[in-house]
Amino acid sequence: MLGLAPRLLTALKEQGFTDPTPIQAQAIPHILQGRDIMGLAQTGTGKTAAFGLPLIHQLMEIGTAPEPKTVRALILAPTRELVNQIADNLAGFVKGSHLKIVKVVGGSSIFNQTKALHRGTDILVATPGRLLDLIERKAVTLNKTRFLVLDEADQMLDLGFIHALRKISTMLATPRQTLLFSATMNKQMNELAQTYLDHPIRVQVNTPGKAADKVTQCVHFVDQGAKGGKLKTLLAAHPDELALVFGRTKHGAEKLMKQLENAGFSAGSIHGNKSQGQRERTLQAFREGKIKVLVATDVAARGIDIPGVAYVYNFDLPNVAENYVHRIGRTARAGAEGAAVAFCSPDEIGDLRSIEKVMGISIPVASGEVPFEDRKNARKGAGKGPAGKPRRRGPQRGGSGRGQRMAA
Repeated sequence: MLGLAPRLLTALKEQGFTDPTPIQAQAIPHILQGRDIMGLAQTGTGKTAAFGLPLIHQLMEIGTAPEPKTVRALILAPTRELVNQIADNLAGFVKGSHLKIVKVVGGSSIFNQTKALHRGTDILVATPGRLLDLIERKAVTLNKTRFLVLDEADQMLDLGFIHALRKISTMLATPRQTLLFSATMNKQMNELAQTYLDHPIRVQVNTPGKAADKVTQCVHFVDQGAKGGKLKTLLAAHPDELALVFGRTKHGAEKLMKQLENAGFSAGSIHGNKSQGQRERTLQAFREGKIKVLVATDVAARGIDIPGVAYVYNFDLPNVAENYVHRIGRTARAGAEGAAVAFCSPDEIGDLRSIEKVMGISIPVASGEVPFEDRKNARKGAGKGPAGKPRRRGPQRGGSGRGQRMAA
């Protein structure tokens, strides 16, 4: 299948993978041919396997162990959660082979990471900051690295990693194969691709800014002070399903989590003020259903791969419109259906309209009244949303049992 080694195909079959996703079907043959790739696909479409499988295939053909402190393939990701997710997925693919995978992130023991890198590594999955720390300590060298993957590259730019990327890129071997994957494409991303990629093949399976087809969306217009009560009401309507709630700030997320706990919900939180160990334990409890509600900031928007998430609540709308797409991509994974519920206060109208513009849709209104100024603007536009369609009430797509419950 797609030119992959029989050993890899056997590993895939054992894990229940049969048919490739569109991004995998398009990207894998080009990667096996040694081409640089610029991959555009929304989160949850199988990007890790799209770059991981052909990468492993090529590394298996080398047949010898890497030299001490060297790295053959480097995968950079913006968050600890995403690094863990990538490393865990790849570990399943290399099971039974001689390939070694190491992950390094901030918040974990740098001594243990140094020890793990000492004998050399086939695949290193890392956040840029911790990798630079290890390079400065001479724990690892990149002069033998001939494969580079930039995953969720747009978020790395959003988080200010551009200078780290530039520094790291000068340390890699040449020639090398570079694979860039992103959920969005803008001018800065194009410039990044031109800088790091050599005549890349562009593969795109979804329009940037488009949500997964099985995500039902709606928005509640509600004052900021009334959001907590609204959230509790909606959560209480489906107490047995996993819900992910996004706040804008670390302090706000922690405060909201404690309010939910005090109201009797089994809740946890992950954000930048939590240690890596705390975040991993909370995510595991959420994955196992011991915690039903997880409150998070955007640091986790692209690092949570839990198929059972039924609802995503945007308690605070993101001020970067593209982040909305990444947030709601945490539901409707692996072919399941999901619901995305947004709360919009009067001060967030501009953020909502920016989100709708990026997505090319008008998000259906589930409850509340559109603020006066926005109603006035809507009348000027003949009552049409940014996509030129009349605004309507009720869940988008309709006909979904989950969507009906969501709007209740």
